[in-house]
Amino acid sequence: MKLPDPAELLARGFASHCLRWASPTDSSSNTMLGQIARHLSLASSGGHVCIALADIAAANPSWTVARLRACLENSGIAGTPDQPGAQPLILDAGDRLYLHRYFDYEARLARRLMQPRAALPALDTALQARLALLFPANASGRADWQKLGAALCLLSPLTILSGGPGTGKTTTVVNLLACLLEQQPDCRVALAAPTGKAAARMLEALRLRAGHLPPELQARLPTESFTIHRLLGVTPAAGEFRHHAGNLLPIDVLIVDEASMLDLALATKLFEAVPLSARIILLGDKDQLAAVESGAVFAELSADPSLDADYRAALAALTGIPTELIRPVTPLVPTALSNSVIWFTDNFRFGKDSGIGKLSAAINAGDADAVLAQMSAADDPAVRWIDTGTVAPGAAAMQAIFDGYAGYVDAVRNCTGSPDALFDAFNRYRVLGAIRDTPRGIDALNALISAHVRTQIDHPRDLGSGAQWYPGRPVMVLRNDYVMRLFNGDIGIAFPDQHGTMMVYFPDGAQGLRAVAPVRLPEHDTAFAMTVHKSQGSEFDDVMLMLPPEMNRILSREMVYTGVTRARNGVVIVGAAGVIGEAVKTQIVRGSGLVARLNSHRKVT
Repeated sequence: MKLPDPAELLARGFASHCLRWASPTDSSSNTMLGQIARHLSLASSGGHVCIALADIAAANPSWTVARLRACLENSGIAGTPDQPGAQPLILDAGDRLYLHRYFDYEARLARRLMQPRAALPALDTALQARLALLFPANASGRADWQKLGAALCLLSPLTILSGGPGTGKTTTVVNLLACLLEQQPDCRVALAAPTGKAAARMLEALRLRAGHLPPELQARLPTESFTIHRLLGVTPAAGEFRHHAGNLLPIDVLIVDEASMLDLALATKLFEAVPLSARIILLGDKDQLAAVESGAVFAELSADPSLDADYRAALAALTGIPTELIRPVTPLVPTALSNSVIWFTDNFRFGKDSGIGKLSAAINAGDADAVLAQMSAADDPAVRWIDTGTVAPGAAAMQAIFDGYAGYVDAVRNCTGSPDALFDAFNRYRVLGAIRDTPRGIDALNALISAHVRTQIDHPRDLGSGAQWYPGRPVMVLRNDYVMRLFNGDIGIAFPDQHGTMMVYFPDGAQGLRAVAPVRLPEHDTAFAMTVHKSQGSEFDDVMLMLPPEMNRILSREMVYTGVTRARNGVVIVGAAGVIGEAVKTQIVRGSGLVARLNSHRKVT
């Protein structure tokens, strides 16, 4: 017997509670109110911050938005933005219905982001000279948006830089930090990201791109990056942090990488903990998957890259780029955060004419025909398609996976000392999937790959075919453990120490590798294959994207785009044409009123 969907069970339970809390009314209104509460709960489980009454009305031809609104207003359990009270639901003037806690987060976030701004500063000739050195003039006759991005960060207390992998976000931040640290040597900079993997990669990328800076500036760059939870300071109380609006972070600049992974609650708590005097800089890709939890905060904040005449003039003066060349693209929707957003569209890793470049552009455009045509043409070795709709991955896909990990197998087999080199070998290739269950899911793939790898390695310290641990087993941490300093998304590799004892090694920044006994690990899983969600913040030389044999509600344009753009050199996509086409056409749109809330908090300076 098929078990009920957990989200549906939760929704029915919430509806029952709402009916008990509501004021007495007739049976028809009770039925409507119960369905309203059920729809809202299901939307919240699906990552939506709110639900439009029009979407609820569409589920029943006899309902209208006016009837639904009247039902809620007479129920006694729906407050308004002006008078939220302690009601469990909030209904705004735009016919958006919220759970109270999500409305509270959204309103608080908008209020914090729309704090009054200072007037544009006078031109700083020292900064102008520094920018000119860091961003040499180009002869293309086009605006240098990296230079403009750094300049906007210097002019504005809040800047959002959105661009895909390889568009220069990290280079921009390195040069920005050089300007800030030269101007203020004791500037307190905090680097943060939603996951440990993304935080570590951010710090590594900054170091790699800082070689052009003078040694004294390199020495001032941040030497540590944090997960957002660690930066805020976890407390025993669930969801509460040591730093908050009443105990602000001691920082002058906050730089958040992979900000597309920020959910509404965490974004609100983070920004409220930042002093009003500090700069906030968000880096991310508006086209990537949104947070697993509720909201699509980064996509909404980065929706409007327009610049008014005053900002264009200030940027022109600071960068030396003619005002007429500073022409931002058309916003997705006008927001109160204009003059705060820049989109990076030039890719320096793979050009628009490269296989991955063309494929990712077609995916973003939702052009399923172009995506399938490019993959069918098979005229670029960077893009390979294994067209199969079978339940199991199939022989061709499994052979491609085994070939992809052949270099790693060799590295494990030949490793006789420290396992440092294993991480470089392992990070060259990864299998990404959409779901965990079914024969094409992550769990089944990890089991198949593990079995193959063990037969190939034949290491003298292998503990036997029935043992869980073996040399070269990669694992991903699934839960933060602050005592062990291991965080969700961290990757470790099992290998015997000098005494032959199996340990799991994790990168530990400048300290090299840190060995942890397997028994001390928090919840973890084998990591030859991982979900696309877990891969965010990572990049690999080559990637296989394994899609389910049938369309699944979790599949979307954003998932396919995120999976494809984890690859630097080549991608193999496994899936049937119909599934790929439908996924590319399916865009994630999460219900939210953040843009409306920002506009309502707009301040005139």
